[in-house]
Amino acid sequence: MDQKRGLCVHSVSVQTRRGEQGRGPKTSAPFYKEPILKFLSILLCGILSVLAAQAQDESAVREKLAHAVLSGSADQPKLVGELADTGSKIVHDVLIAWTRDGVFIFETNNVRIPVLLEEQTDANGNARAIRIDDGKFLVDDQKKELHFAATDLNALDTDARLRTVIQQTLDSLALSDPDPDARENAILKLGNSHKLNNISVLQARLAKEKNPAVVRAINEAIAMLQLGDADPQVQITAAQQLAALKSIGSLDMLKALAENKSSPPAVVQAAKIATSRINEHVVAVNFFGTIFRGLSLGSILLIVTLGLAITFGLMGIINMAHGEMIAIGAYTTYVVQNLFGSGFAFSINLPFHFFGHPVGFGLSLPGMNATGWWYESYFLFALPLSFLMAALAGLALERSVIRFLYRRPLESLLATWGVSLVMQQLFRMVFGANNVQVSSPSWLLGHFTLNDVSMGYNRVFVIVFAVLIVIGTWMLLTKTPLGLLIRAVMQNRDMASCMGVRTARVNMMTFAFGSGLAGLAGAFLSQIGNVGPSLGQSYIVDSFMTVVVGGVGSIVGTVYAAVGIGTSDQVLQQVTGSPVTGKIVVLVCIILFLQWKPGGLFSIRSRSLD
Repeated sequence: MDQKRGLCVHSVSVQTRRGEQGRGPKTSAPFYKEPILKFLSILLCGILSVLAAQAQDESAVREKLAHAVLSGSADQPKLVGELADTGSKIVHDVLIAWTRDGVFIFETNNVRIPVLLEEQTDANGNARAIRIDDGKFLVDDQKKELHFAATDLNALDTDARLRTVIQQTLDSLALSDPDPDARENAILKLGNSHKLNNISVLQARLAKEKNPAVVRAINEAIAMLQLGDADPQVQITAAQQLAALKSIGSLDMLKALAENKSSPPAVVQAAKIATSRINEHVVAVNFFGTIFRGLSLGSILLIVTLGLAITFGLMGIINMAHGEMIAIGAYTTYVVQNLFGSGFAFSINLPFHFFGHPVGFGLSLPGMNATGWWYESYFLFALPLSFLMAALAGLALERSVIRFLYRRPLESLLATWGVSLVMQQLFRMVFGANNVQVSSPSWLLGHFTLNDVSMGYNRVFVIVFAVLIVIGTWMLLTKTPLGLLIRAVMQNRDMASCMGVRTARVNMMTFAFGSGLAGLAGAFLSQIGNVGPSLGQSYIVDSFMTVVVGGVGSIVGTVYAAVGIGTSDQVLQQVTGSPVTGKIVVLVCIILFLQWKPGGLFSIRSRSLD
């Protein structure tokens, strides 16, 4: 390989020099061209070297595997066991097929060739044979591929001893998987097997493992297996080890050991102590897990409420159609997902006829049929579009309805409630009465654990984005000319108008911005649950409640109220054991709080109220 690498570098250098000799001084290449060509050639040769080494390793593994298959029954267990450290998928597939009578021997000219049959068969039910020693298809003297049925070849038999060795080898191969999560799953399986002979397999892997999480899993699995040891001292040490590791998975085993009347008293005592310590850890995990779920719920409530805090708190408009702005953002995410996929289409038939023909209209948008990372990125495009579409809807609502109802809270409540009913019916006509499913991108799926506390990627994303939205809103209101105008209009609309502020335009922009924030909330909610016409109505009461508790017009109060209500809701649900009871307790606490502080946490007084 080193010689090939040197030849690659030398050839590029010679070609470069020849090119320089053929050119005159006026057309000389830039000074950096030759180093770049050398670097690329070295990189290419390095890649080729790695690929060649992998091919060579695969060839060696196949040869050892074929030798083990063709060996006598006395040598097969030893040779199969030596394949455990290869970590090869080929070995795994062949051994699995061997246990299922899927390894065959093809004999020709006194030569025995181990083969596997391809899963895909032809019209006659025959399949091509794959050689185990080199991975190529079996061919005849004319290089024509041979096809066989399973009955045409002799299947290689296994006895009980060989099957045991094969299973141990498969377990060891799983422990050598490149994916740490796959290794942890294999270790968990061995730890729950109650087979003491798996301890040696785990100990052998422990000497090679470098990943700290996997090392912890191996120690936990070994201790769980040692609980079944006949030696009481080994059992006591294992119980102490599991207590130190705070192993939640071993809790049932420790409880069974503590309740076993035939166990020595010292073993029972050690099991009870370990159970007590792990139960304390479980309480802590549940507590912090509840806090995390409360923060995620509070973040969702915050994003939903922040737009309402602007339209209701700063502008004094009771917008009952705020929930429909949330639904617009969610449905926009759904449409964007379909546009990245196969497309989006709808048709509406109105209950009218024109010259005997039904009146209706529809729209059909072709999709991009994207796949892979390009399709997974649809949500990044859906976020700004959700904000834009909800902002445009809010702009249209403000220009057509809201601007005639300033300082008339009761009329604005009734009018926007009617608008919300109309918009819900439009959603049903366009998207259907049933919920639609929005698929989360792969990078928002799954979770990670921190000290046994499970945290979903989608909820962490919502929390982080909620923080960014709060910071952006605060900067808009305090660091920009528009924010200055908004605060001026909020404090005294008439005085701001006399000072030359275009209050109508400020109202329009403020309402559009608040509606756009509601659209962002809808985009996030689409990643957590289904999207339906009544999506926004599920949050409208909680939104108004949060704004009032935080203080009408106070962004800081809205943040505190959203996080506090979300966390309290989750904690009380755990304490009371019922989601309904938890919500009732939260509402009662809010009523009592407002009796004490009617203005909320951070009440704001404007000059117009002095």
